[in-house]
Amino acid sequence: MPIKLPEDLPAFSVLRTEGVHVMAEREAMRQDIRPLRIGLLNLMPKKIQTETQFARLVGAGPLQIEFHLIRMSEHQTRNTAAEHMEAFYRPFTEVRDEKFDGLIITGAPIEHLDFRQVSYWDELREVMDWTQTNVHSTFGVCWGGMAMISHFHGVPKHMLGAKLFGCFRHRNLDPTSPYLRGFSDDCVIPVSRWTEMRQDEVDAAGGLRTLLASDKAGPALIEDAAHRALYIFNHFEYDDDTLKQEYDRDIAAGVPIGVPCNYYPEDNPTRAPLNRWRSHAHLLYGNWINRIYQTTPYDIDQIGR
Repeated sequence: MPIKLPEDLPAFSVLRTEGVHVMAEREAMRQDIRPLRIGLLNLMPKKIQTETQFARLVGAGPLQIEFHLIRMSEHQTRNTAAEHMEAFYRPFTEVRDEKFDGLIITGAPIEHLDFRQVSYWDELREVMDWTQTNVHSTFGVCWGGMAMISHFHGVPKHMLGAKLFGCFRHRNLDPTSPYLRGFSDDCVIPVSRWTEMRQDEVDAAGGLRTLLASDKAGPALIEDAAHRALYIFNHFEYDDDTLKQEYDRDIAAGVPIGVPCNYYPEDNPTRAPLNRWRSHAHLLYGNWINRIYQTTPYDIDQIGR
């Protein structure tokens, strides 16, 4: 799936080295098709790492993708160079009049806060309502998914007594779902969170369909057909070493943290971790993009009408 990126975006060279079909503007202009417009509302502190992870997944198939990087209008990141943000990101206030085939809302390391305590919560609520008129399909990831299911359905998030941390096996609850086409009966997904959603509360909300769930980690992937949305509370997009980076960071800072379960061979953090989720990650995001392509209007102005 050729993904159109600025040639000077760090993800461009990283993904091209990996063999992902990335495309510069001049090459994209030669193709007489309408590319899918996919936005990434990036709420994570490590912007470059996160944008590369999601670009890798949405750019792995045969369709042309325009990838748009979006930030909250007033919130200023302290972990990514201002020059990078200025060059590649647009605030939501600049894109609110545009239409998108798809939008990904990422997680954010603010799980301990009540949603109403988040400094940009009012604007994020505006974004979520805006998706109903300007976005064909929205994918909320981890905290972003929890924010969406809370906003649209009132399903609360709950603090855990300890961090849920590692790679957990999940059951495929709906093999006929177009989003799970090609999935095995179960799969492994990286998890890194201090909060949980509870299946009984998801069921009580009505209109929600759980597609993937774990006995240990709870519901993971939920379809919200009425709002043309998917919510995933775990991290298919993670790199091989993302959990390792989090673990090493906490150890260095003296923060109490257990070894991420089922991640290192024999749970030994001196050994290189194994990636056992990559193929299902590409399946899920490829299926999402394919579903958008099959159902989105050719005239992008018709989205939301």
